[in-house]
This record gives sequence, C-alpha cells and structure tokens, in this order.
Amino acid sequence: MHEFEAKIETPDGVLDTFICHPEEGGPHPAVIIYMDAPAIREELRDMARRIATVGYYVALPNLYYRHGTEHTYGFEFSKMREPGGEKHGARMFELMGSLSNAKIVSDTRPLLDVIRADKNTKDGPMGCVGYCMSGQFIVAVAAAYPDDFAAAASYYGVSILTDKDDSPHLAADKIKGELYLAFAADDPYVPQEVLDKLPGILEEAGTNHRIEIYPDTEHGFAFPQRPAYNKAAGERHWERMFALFDRNLRS
Repeated sequence: MHEFEAKIETPDGVLDTFICHPEEGGPHPAVIIYMDAPAIREELRDMARRIATVGYYVALPNLYYRHGTEHTYGFEFSKMREPGGEKHGARMFELMGSLSNAKIVSDTRPLLDVIRADKNTKDGPMGCVGYCMSGQFIVAVAAAYPDDFAAAASYYGVSILTDKDDSPHLAADKIKGELYLAFAADDPYVPQEVLDKLPGILEEAGTNHRIEIYPDTEHGFAFPQRPAYNKAAGERHWERMFALFDRNLRS
C-alpha cells in the first residue's frame, strides 16, 4: 500500500488530504471519503485503506482544514464521554456548523483536479462516500459534478433533506450517477419524516438510487470504535459500497 499526505491549494487555504492506493495493478479508479463530524483520525484512515485494498485510489480530505489539522482542532472525540467532555463536544459541533454544501463543493473542485493529474488514477468516473454530517455533502457534490461522480454512497447521512435553500435534495435531478443511501433504524439525527419523503423525492427527480434502513442499528453503526458499532451492519455496509463502486467505476 502506498500512502501519503497531499497539500491541495483551495481558495480558502491548504486542504491536507490523506491518500492511499495499492502498490500494484494500477492505475485505479478514484474514491473520495468525506469524513464524519469527529474528523480525521486513524479509524478513518484505516477505512480508506480497506477501500484501497480492493483496488481503489482513495482520498480522505480534512474538511476542517480552515480551522487546523486533527492535532489542532481543539477537540478530541475520544474524550467527549469523559468528565468535562462537554467542551470537546461543543467544539466539534462548532466546526461541523462552520461547513456548508457550498464550501464542500468548492473544496472538491481542486481535489478532483489533483486526483485526475495523478498517474496512479484511472481515467473515468469516480466514487464518493460520506458518513454522518457528510451525507449531505456527497449528494451535493454528486449533483455539482455529475460527470465526475458515477457512484455516491451515504451512511446515516444527515441534512440530505432540509427546509433550507441549499438542501441537497433540491439538486437531486442533476445527479447522473448511482446514489446509495443507508440509514440506521434508530437515529435521532435523521427524522422519520425525512425517511418517509426521500424515496418519493428521488423518484420524482429521476435519480438512480437505492435506500436501505439497516435493522437493529443506531447512528454510527459502521465505525468499529464507536459504541453503536454493529458488526453485521458494518460488513453489510462494505458489501453494498464495494458492489456500488464495482458496478459503476470499473467498466
């Protein structure tokens, strides 16, 4: 496995991005992982490596780069459940609130350019995957760059459907790729009203999509180091993701 950190210039600064890809068999189709709210950490890098081991070039950008790196964010997710952990949680939600669909769409343009310029990436469509706060972002970038993203997956993604003017669902008709949305059966961050409305909205938009609700799961079920981790659901999430990418990125 080859892995390194790229420094990507954006209009707002330098976007530090973890990149990994197999040593052999390249060039490989590219996949971007859009991080969850707890931010860049070794657990996410391990997930990037797992995707890479099955034949993909994987980029994991630090979406909080405007506020520093994983060592200077000002919070540690692992300490949020300890005494005094409220300050860590407050800082995490502050950083999460500093992002917007427009910012992520803007950040994605130079990221795509750098990926395309790397000789280790295969010409052709890319994939993306997001968790938690990035569910909204993968829908937004799939709509903003429909000729780049042929496959987009979201796991327990939030804010895909909101009453705001920039709600990602409003641009779903622009998505050309296949969209996969997986949700937890018990998730306070995704209202039942959203789950009830999304299928009809995506049908009306003509979006090639699949929506699944994983039984007996809670928000965070795909991350091995989270209390909500569900091994069966976690492995199912990999199965669905790899099948999605194989269908759309390898032809």
